[in-house]
Amino acid sequence: MAQIQEDARRRIELRGRKFPRPAKTRVITVANQKGGVGKTTTTVNMAAALAQAGLNVLVLDNDPQGNASTALGVDHRAGTPSIYEVLVEGAPMADAVQQSPDTPNLWCLPATIDLSGAEIELVSMVARETRLRTALDQYLEGRIAAGQEPIDYVFVDCPPSLGLLTVNAFVVAREVLIPIQCEYYALEGLTQLLKTIQLIQAHLNPQLHVSTILLTMYDARTNLAQQVAQEVREHFPDVTLRTAVPRSVRISEAPSYGQTVMTYDAGSSGALAYLEAARELAERAETAAGGAAPSTAARAWQAAEAMASAHSSNPTPASNGLGDDAGAAPQHQEEL
Repeated sequence: MAQIQEDARRRIELRGRKFPRPAKTRVITVANQKGGVGKTTTTVNMAAALAQAGLNVLVLDNDPQGNASTALGVDHRAGTPSIYEVLVEGAPMADAVQQSPDTPNLWCLPATIDLSGAEIELVSMVARETRLRTALDQYLEGRIAAGQEPIDYVFVDCPPSLGLLTVNAFVVAREVLIPIQCEYYALEGLTQLLKTIQLIQAHLNPQLHVSTILLTMYDARTNLAQQVAQEVREHFPDVTLRTAVPRSVRISEAPSYGQTVMTYDAGSSGALAYLEAARELAERAETAAGGAAPSTAARAWQAAEAMASAHSSNPTPASNGLGDDAGAAPQHQEEL
């Protein structure tokens, strides 16, 4: 009942609403070296939500698996012009960018299987860490010179690793969005990720900062999810979005139809949660794009270490993971 009421509130507040346009292009890398926390899902659905709200959005699929390309319905078969040609061969980004068929003002630079070899090929190249930034700058300037509307948001989807592809993604961006699954393992990897961001900030990209943390796969029925959400919000109060994305069958089904959940089932709990999260992100545009980082990488790293240390000294027993319905069969928060 609570979820139904929350969905109804979101429908009323968000129906037909236009989000504020940032003063300049916001480049946001979605990163977490742990797999399965919702990086690609967050990238494509936040991008689609902002595009549906009237903004121009570009997604850079920097993951060799090409899942973001699949969800946005763009071609990424072997031989398709892709981010590999941009990174390794220096091809113009404009030659590879495709428009998403479901959303007119949403574009994607796809990834093909060729990208899996880029890590090795980039090692010996000059300016290997800045190749993506250079290509994006040229693309954005080229749009303006051609009389096209500027891009408002660029989202970079990363692989679950901290290799050269992810380094390029950190160098091209000014902001980092970290999706955190509401489970303990997701917290363990946060310290290493923030330490890497701190190193990038010190040596390659001083403007990089963690601007947003989004809680994903949230199940309000479990004590563990509530505890993780509470700790993240306590340690990162300035950057954690109020909205948490629930576990949702619709979110999982959408990519198999070549769509985001925003077009697959716009009225589902998952779609409404991502739409509200996108609104929060857009409303923070002035603060995040103004140059003052809400939380520096150093502070964030210290907070992550404190959180991990607290868990190590007082681990949550497995028997406390669920509430009173621990013995019941798990149910999704929306229709199956």
